[in-house]
Amino acid sequence: MNKTIAVIRGDGIGPEIVGQTLRVLDRVAEKFGHTFIYTDVDMGGNAIDKWGEPLPAAMLQKCLDSDSVLLGAVGGPKWDNEPAHRRPEKGLLGLRAGMGLYSNNRPAKLWPQLAAASPLKPSIVENGIDFIVVRELIGGVYFGNHSTEECEGEKKAVDIMAYSEHEIERIGRIGFETARKRRRKLTSVDKANVLDTSRLWRAVMHRLAEEYPDVKYSDMLVDNAAMQIVKDPSQFDVIVTENLFGDILSDEASMITGSIGMIPSSSLGEGSRGLYEPIHGSAPDIAGQNKANPIGTILSAAMMCRYSFDMASEADAIEHAVHTALNEGLRTGDMMADGCRLASCTEMGDAIVTHI
Repeated sequence: MNKTIAVIRGDGIGPEIVGQTLRVLDRVAEKFGHTFIYTDVDMGGNAIDKWGEPLPAAMLQKCLDSDSVLLGAVGGPKWDNEPAHRRPEKGLLGLRAGMGLYSNNRPAKLWPQLAAASPLKPSIVENGIDFIVVRELIGGVYFGNHSTEECEGEKKAVDIMAYSEHEIERIGRIGFETARKRRRKLTSVDKANVLDTSRLWRAVMHRLAEEYPDVKYSDMLVDNAAMQIVKDPSQFDVIVTENLFGDILSDEASMITGSIGMIPSSSLGEGSRGLYEPIHGSAPDIAGQNKANPIGTILSAAMMCRYSFDMASEADAIEHAVHTALNEGLRTGDMMADGCRLASCTEMGDAIVTHI
């Protein structure tokens, strides 16, 4: 296959971790007979410095013209005093909106080599943690009307949570299709005992479930889901939920894996084009020092292969290479442990490339 990838190296450690990820993708292309063409895109702080805005229209168009987008990280204290419309994060929001990305997908996977880093008890961890939260990204209370007004001598604030059937259906399909590429189990999380939006959510999801008889489907209330994630995370494969619930649950899920530097993510919309990035920030305190952990970005590239390019074997190869490098005792500073060998960003990239 020939695939064009828009590459946003970004700020801080972004260029370092993206650089190692492109080496991994080059090795995948060599091994499996593909051609990956990279198009550099300015976004975030570097775009502000170069173009005076966080996401110039021409850069967004490059992303729209690509088969998928790989992002390192954006932002940093250098741009903290910029006005709101010129903040680096505005570029990311503009990119999501411009690409029509309504599904954020964040895996929670505990690599066995890092089990001791999980805050959960060993008796829980030994059952395994490997699930993904599929979060609706551009609807719900975050995008509803917000108002604060005087009412009978005091301030009253109102935030509207709204969902339409088509919004629920499209994120639901992402959830079911993701489950088909994993262990074929889907848990839909809502608050249907209280919220009308959740009752509509559940009705639409039940209708969709009939189209996916090969996926084991269940409903779970969000408060119970929050408890079950720390009580028995091994029960989950794919969790699909609305924006607010997904925001909270995906952060909880990332915490139980023990290392934020290991966690990839994807944002998807219509079609196969997606945005792939690690969940961590730009870490300006270690930028340029060759200390950053590139694995979250490398695993984001594996997600790109699996979900945008339908390259399951290639994704498996990347994940296996990461597993092997960790088995060898290589650790970057953020996950260093007794008995392991401290590796630089480049050394970790070297090891993963070697094992593909």
